[in-house]
Amino acid sequence: MDLFRKKKPEPVDYSMKYLIVGLGNIGDEYVGTRHNIGFRVVDAFAKKQGAEWQDRRYGSIAKTRVKNAEITLLKPSTYMNLSGQAVRYWTQQEKIPVENLLIIVDDLSLPVGKVRMRGNGGAGGHNGLKSVESCMMTPNYARIRFGIGNDYPRGAQADFVLSAFGDEDDKLVEEKLEYVGDMIKSFCLQGLDRTMNQYNKK
Repeated sequence: MDLFRKKKPEPVDYSMKYLIVGLGNIGDEYVGTRHNIGFRVVDAFAKKQGAEWQDRRYGSIAKTRVKNAEITLLKPSTYMNLSGQAVRYWTQQEKIPVENLLIIVDDLSLPVGKVRMRGNGGAGGHNGLKSVESCMMTPNYARIRFGIGNDYPRGAQADFVLSAFGDEDDKLVEEKLEYVGDMIKSFCLQGLDRTMNQYNKK
């Protein structure tokens, strides 16, 4: 027996690798805005997990584990309209199947702090989701829609989504961050269907 023979590396179980993407825009002027709720969610999740952010290609990356799930968090640096480029690159780089991709996105059609998970669907006019769908060549990926409200006059949508939350709304958002973190963990450990059944009813 050759005692010095190198052991073969353990095969990687890609079915337990996940990419969690918070959509937003980089730059100080966008910090805390409604459109950047995706960044805020993954920042809170990374902080609770003790995960450190690193600047990498197409975005900031933080890695963590939840039980046997290996999680890569991503904040794209491509700006919202080109988010799909970062998502495509990191799913390929980490060899993550599309069914293990989860996008966190702001949603005008939901009241502030209301969250809903879906496994597919259209972009609903959201440029970040349009880019992801185009680059991934499918609308069939999981997303958590985080409500930012729609209390703005006609024609002022762009200014509204790029504005900061008021004090009361910000409190609602802050209270929901840990809840969405639990949804992320559930998605990675229990799967999409069980997570939707459990959390969409609340």
